[in-house]
Amino acid sequence: MNDGKYNGFLVSGISLPPDVDEKEACVIAATELKRAGVDPARLHFSVYKRSVDARKKNDIRLVYSVAGRFDSPRAVRLPTKSGKYRISALFDGELDICRGSLRASAQPLVVGMGPAGLFGALLLAENGYEPIIIDRGDDVRQRAKKYDSFYRFGILDAESNIQFGAGGAGTFSDGKLLTRINDEKIGYVLRRFCDFGAPEEIMTAAKPHIGTDILLEIVDKMLLRIEELGGKVMYRTRMEGIRELADGNLLVKTSKGDIVASSVLMAIGHSARDTYKMLLEDGYAIEAKSFSVGVRIEHLREDIDRALYGDMAGHPKLGKGEYHLSDTSSGRGVYTFCMCPGGEVVAAASEDGGVVVNGMSRSARDGVNSNSAVAVSVFKNDYDGTPLGAIEFQRNIEKRAFAAGGGDYSAPMQTVGAFLGKSNSRAIGRIMPTYRGGAVRECALDGVLPSFICGELRRGLVSFERKLSGFSADDAVLTGVETRTSAPVRILRGEDMRALGKGRIYPCGEGAGYAGGITSAAIDGIRGALKIMEEFAPSRD
Repeated sequence: MNDGKYNGFLVSGISLPPDVDEKEACVIAATELKRAGVDPARLHFSVYKRSVDARKKNDIRLVYSVAGRFDSPRAVRLPTKSGKYRISALFDGELDICRGSLRASAQPLVVGMGPAGLFGALLLAENGYEPIIIDRGDDVRQRAKKYDSFYRFGILDAESNIQFGAGGAGTFSDGKLLTRINDEKIGYVLRRFCDFGAPEEIMTAAKPHIGTDILLEIVDKMLLRIEELGGKVMYRTRMEGIRELADGNLLVKTSKGDIVASSVLMAIGHSARDTYKMLLEDGYAIEAKSFSVGVRIEHLREDIDRALYGDMAGHPKLGKGEYHLSDTSSGRGVYTFCMCPGGEVVAAASEDGGVVVNGMSRSARDGVNSNSAVAVSVFKNDYDGTPLGAIEFQRNIEKRAFAAGGGDYSAPMQTVGAFLGKSNSRAIGRIMPTYRGGAVRECALDGVLPSFICGELRRGLVSFERKLSGFSADDAVLTGVETRTSAPVRILRGEDMRALGKGRIYPCGEGAGYAGGITSAAIDGIRGALKIMEEFAPSRD
């Protein structure tokens, strides 16, 4: 991607009290670069990233990285003098697009409208490839109606729900864009979200998020843009088979008829269990992998804010309190995941007779409760080590949760006090469960989750209390089960991103086992689209 030219310099580690204007960080960055021998007059300064350092409650700080940009990219020489702050070269991550010369006799097909499929299809459309994009679920508005019906009445549409439909599973979440990968395309993904309506602050926040309410509109706008550029969007269209034709094209069987495609970007999502089974039967190389299983824990949002920020809780520059906790001392690992400040626990089932939970926040994050997953690592030796065995491990837990909840998609719930065996702390107290407006049934989670999961959860709750006061409060609420933290399998692919031995088929995103979250899935979909573009010429200018 980078041809040796950079956009400027990045000065990192500038720590200031929250009440200090962030312009001061830009002044400090300019001074630091001048001290290191760089003329700041040639640069334009702006905040690049902003994070909260709350390790000392009596001295909470905002930590800034400041970008000093040139008018145009150029080669840079990093200062050799070491100073108080870290200086690095800045590259803003523009895509390096290479278009092939082969004229396709059919359009590229994108399977799945989650982040990988959506960003891949958008990139193809904007470069003249007129893709077809399909999803087994509905558009965002109809999908929201289906979720409302499930929330209110327990009526599940197994084809259109929190897992399936326009936007994928991430649409009904916090809209978190934080990723642990280090990739130059991150800035590109964030900028494209802003182009379609995301708030500009995601460009500078260390833990950017959009919120479900805004993300729904963004997804709709992206799909409309694909259609405007000559692409075709097909809902309620499930892929049911795929085979290579003599001319190298692919015949894809769907629930709405056959589609001939020049290539297939396969972004099926981590819950497409029937699709995994079909691919296995068709001889695709698929392996089981580690994943995680656990519960959602709920606290009062104000309690979490106070535990993190002390007397400064509520300060407008600090935002709503977020945490990430982990403990790997047992060799297995328990950790918090997908923390949703001011959010709710949502019903995320996609199969009849199974209960699944996830977390969701709206953009304001102003709900009474905050929640996160508390998940335990599951290894291949915890089941039979096969792809279908991994899926059945998840499914069996979901079925037990359904039964424990009473068989009407109510969720099994237990207070932390009861789960830890405190006999005087068993009833719901200050913290009211948010799952489907309180459609929970109190029961022992030991009857739902495997014993090794419960043991690790108990150890984790005790460990996390030492790191965040009040985390294991007796009246904190545990709701189960969280089983869809990631895909339990990986569809193997080569360096060219093609499925092994299967022609122009590009598995990508979370469902293929190569991503974990909205941003990393979007980047993987972009990679797949770039590979398709390398081979084929656009169908239009």
